[in-house]
Amino acid sequence: MFLLPLKSEGVWNYPGHAITYQNPLWEWIFEENSFFATQYICCVAFYMQDNPSCPVYRIIYPAGGILHNHYTGVKNMNQNFMKEKPILPLVISMSLPMVISMAINSLYNIVDSYFVAKISEDAMTAISLVYPLQNLMTAIAVGFGIAMNARIAFCLGAKDQEKADEAAVTGIFLSVIHGIILMVACMAGMPHFLRLYTKDETIIEMGLTYANRVFVFSVIIMLGISLEKIFQSVGRMKVSMLSMMCGFISNIVLDPLMIFGIGPFPKMGMAGAAYATGIGQTITLLVYVLFCIFRPLPLSFKRKNLSFNKALLGNLYAVGIPASLNMALPSLMISCLNGILTTFSEKYVLVLGAYYKLQTFIYLSANGIIQGIRPIISFNYGAGEKKRVQQIFRTTLCLTAGVMAVGVLLSLLIPGQMIGLFTDNETTIEIGIKALTIICIGFIISAVSVTCCGALEALQKGMASLLISLSRYAVVMIPAAFLLSRVLGANGVFWAFPVTETISAVAAYAIYRKSSRI
Repeated sequence: MFLLPLKSEGVWNYPGHAITYQNPLWEWIFEENSFFATQYICCVAFYMQDNPSCPVYRIIYPAGGILHNHYTGVKNMNQNFMKEKPILPLVISMSLPMVISMAINSLYNIVDSYFVAKISEDAMTAISLVYPLQNLMTAIAVGFGIAMNARIAFCLGAKDQEKADEAAVTGIFLSVIHGIILMVACMAGMPHFLRLYTKDETIIEMGLTYANRVFVFSVIIMLGISLEKIFQSVGRMKVSMLSMMCGFISNIVLDPLMIFGIGPFPKMGMAGAAYATGIGQTITLLVYVLFCIFRPLPLSFKRKNLSFNKALLGNLYAVGIPASLNMALPSLMISCLNGILTTFSEKYVLVLGAYYKLQTFIYLSANGIIQGIRPIISFNYGAGEKKRVQQIFRTTLCLTAGVMAVGVLLSLLIPGQMIGLFTDNETTIEIGIKALTIICIGFIISAVSVTCCGALEALQKGMASLLISLSRYAVVMIPAAFLLSRVLGANGVFWAFPVTETISAVAAYAIYRKSSRI
């Protein structure tokens, strides 16, 4: 070989000898030119070491000096930086790509709603009514993905490669099953669901047109989110950012083309919005798959790693079910609030729907920070770095509060412009301005609950996290909205948000203090 080894080791259980190379050029050869590696290198393994910028590769020479064409692939990427790098730079480096990813992800719904609103207010009302079930599907995907993320990162931190591989493969298989079940259930139940909130056949027809197409992509959504969480679990946040960006760009380009029939595309209206979203999500999945092929993860996705042992399934669902419920509870809350608001006017339903499209931009950006720190907390938890876990929590809380402060400023400075994205009706805009200025009071306070939930999920304490979410979205929120609406009218529903966030923040911190004694 033309590269001199920096150090060498002894004989492996192969005929010949093994040489370990530490050289940046090898990184380029193996990671950027896999064809070279597969054709000319006998056997390559990627080993964990303290310096992630300088990987170690082992080149095995067969007896007699003849190179056989056998390549084992990249394995065991180094994650030690998660417990060694200074906390603030680490959290920012891990979270920033996810903040961008989540901001992009939130734009899916905003862009869809913006173009749908150009059809009519009825169309916007229809998509607002479908949104809770859309959110439910995403919630289950993300919740189970969180369980996969926490399990994989924990196992890697504990240096248990076999269990990490099993969690990844089994999680992907179960995600496909979940997607099929949800597709059938949501499409079958949608007519009955819509009729709970409106008798307007035009709105129902528009809602069904959108829903029956968007839910066809359920399995694709499940797989995309599963791979997103797997990539995050090993610290490859930039891949998530790039994948989501590709999907969003496709969506934003296709939306006007397919909704309004521009160029070679027929005018499809609500169906076009659904197809544009589905195609964007498909492209996101394809980008993940391409990265898996050309820039392999430190995980094995072989069939032999598919496992249904009780310990693994118990762990995945013990975290996944509470996390899914955490994510799904907003759907329950929105459905209940829609029921209260319809007694006043369907304009309030539209405003609530518009608010939830807008708030995803803020809350998903904050969630990006949470996603960034989940693998860090899980890894350090698995490695026994208890003090570091608490330091990461405090840093995350400050950053999350900063993001929510941006949401407050936007809601106070340009509420009319934001609501105006979804309607031209002056009465509706006026209602929306009032709603945003009331609801945003609780934004910064909510950072406590959001951070505590994310940290507890990373510690695999799903039930504790669920208790916090139950407080925010059901136990406090729904009764508060009902009671305040009896006193303050429809605006009472909006006042229920800051009231709930205040009560929930106190409860969340108490639950976290008790449950995080690791």
